[in-house]
Amino acid sequence: MWPPTNGDIDRRSREVLLAVFLVGVRDRNPGAVANALLALAGTYLPAVAERVGDVECRPWQRAYVDTAMIAHAVGMLGPYDDVPWWDHLTHALSASVLGGITFAASERRGRDPRPRVLGVVLGCGLLWEAVEYAIHAVAKRLGVEPILVVYSKRDTILDLVFDLVGALFVLLFGDRLLDNLANSEE
Repeated sequence: MWPPTNGDIDRRSREVLLAVFLVGVRDRNPGAVANALLALAGTYLPAVAERVGDVECRPWQRAYVDTAMIAHAVGMLGPYDDVPWWDHLTHALSASVLGGITFAASERRGRDPRPRVLGVVLGCGLLWEAVEYAIHAVAKRLGVEPILVVYSKRDTILDLVFDLVGALFVLLFGDRLLDNLANSEE
């Protein structure tokens, strides 16, 4: 049925993530399994925002969040290694979701979202890179396959650059694309 409802979008996204999870289990790929589970949890972000923030997400907003979640999970099945730009895409998508949440929350509180979006996205990006490095280092020390991979210093810098691309996307288009979430309650 067209247009899809929020329920349709979430159901289809969760079916894709279940498939990624099952392929990860079949292939004994702990990264795919972990990412599918985390991504599945991420598909609930719009519903939580609707309940907590007393807003209504548009179907495309829900699909955008779900696309970011699916891109991360699917990436663990090979695209992170085989598609040179996949990591950049997922960092920009995730950063724009985080930036969008920050933008809407700041606007609703009557605060200037610009420094907050940049600060939160960059801060979380740096934290993510540190966690990624720590997980990789601990896994290497224990002699197990890491669920996250650190490729190089160059890759880490590019990850942060594409986090900023996602933040800039929100700063450029947030007023128009997030007006239903950002308008302050009167």
